Amino acid sequence: MRETFLPFAPPMIGEEEIEEVIDTLRSGWLTTGPKTRQFAADFTAYTQAPGALTVNSCTAALHLSLVSLGIGAGDEVITTPLTFAASVNVIEHVGARPVLADVEPDTLNIDPQKIEQAITPATKAIIAVHYAGHPVQLDAIRDIAERHNLHLIEDAAHAIGAAYKNQPIGSGSNPTCFSFYATKNLTTGEGGMLTGDDEFLDRARMLSLHGMSREAWSRYSAGGKWAYDIAAPGFKYNMTDIQAAIGLQQLRRFEAMQSRRREIVAQYQSAFANDPALQTPVCHEDVTHAWHLYVLRINESELTIERNQLIEAINARNIGTSVHFIPIHMHSYYANRYSWKPEDFPVAFGNFNRMVSLPLSAKMSDQDVADVIEAVTDVVAVSRRRAMVA
Repeated sequence: MRETFLPFAPPMIGEEEIEEVIDTLRSGWLTTGPKTRQFAADFTAYTQAPGALTVNSCTAALHLSLVSLGIGAGDEVITTPLTFAASVNVIEHVGARPVLADVEPDTLNIDPQKIEQAITPATKAIIAVHYAGHPVQLDAIRDIAERHNLHLIEDAAHAIGAAYKNQPIGSGSNPTCFSFYATKNLTTGEGGMLTGDDEFLDRARMLSLHGMSREAWSRYSAGGKWAYDIAAPGFKYNMTDIQAAIGLQQLRRFEAMQSRRREIVAQYQSAFANDPALQTPVCHEDVTHAWHLYVLRINESELTIERNQLIEAINARNIGTSVHFIPIHMHSYYANRYSWKPEDFPVAFGNFNRMVSLPLSAKMSDQDVADVIEAVTDVVAVSRRRAMVA
């Protein structure tokens, strides 16, 4: 057993990021400025997006998307029950009603057929979450959106580096929201990015900084003008140059970090794929998986312990784990507000009870990976249900 605790998702921060932050501190420009502009430009090129806007979180990007698209009171927005609360909280923030559509049994992504069934005359948008880094069925969901004249917003908090049919997530003209939280494949500590077409981003950019008609950094740069106008009651959602400095360097070595994540996933798959007590994640042939999460599911009929006991046993071996996620309809606010019951979305609920996310980070050593595999296989071995002997 390990002597030290292995965190669930330690960030991969090197000397390059440290030096870039020091350069920013010495530059005298700490908030939104030239490095956020450069980060947005580099991100646009990497994702092949029409354009990009740096923001302070993926939550901000999602909220800006809804506001910029004019979604509000009386509208409905369809999304998945198997996501972090931010994906649904923002729907509440604009006064709209969240409508949940259950997930696919294999990918745990929102099921296009369930989306179609959930559409009403009040439906105005779909928020499709690329769960764990595996892209949703974009063709099918885009078709639904087009036929019903709905906006499509992609929650790509897990999906930087992912692709659908060789097209990078974020390359479409519709709003796509990325997260650079500390546990993400690319981190700026806190932060996010919003991609989309120019007209949409012009509106979102204005709203992201108090609704000012002119960005703050240009007001205070050489030749900038002091005058500005508040065109709408906006928000304080801008990213700082200190954050962007980290992101610039993270993006420059992102492919190397992704390669390491894939190596770790390959080791996990090899170790667990043939165990009848475990269900490993899938990756469809037409996608590139970002592998933000490695979500293992237990087959309860094969074990004498439940998921929570499995987690406790793994943690006792100094291995950090998590669960992604407690379904939205099981949280007290949403259950009470919309009278949702756990069994209302049976695929999400049933899989939640079986899942555990294993450590996954480019920072992990081969020994770290071996320790995780040893802990899981050991717990499964001692907890395996034995066949009755006649």
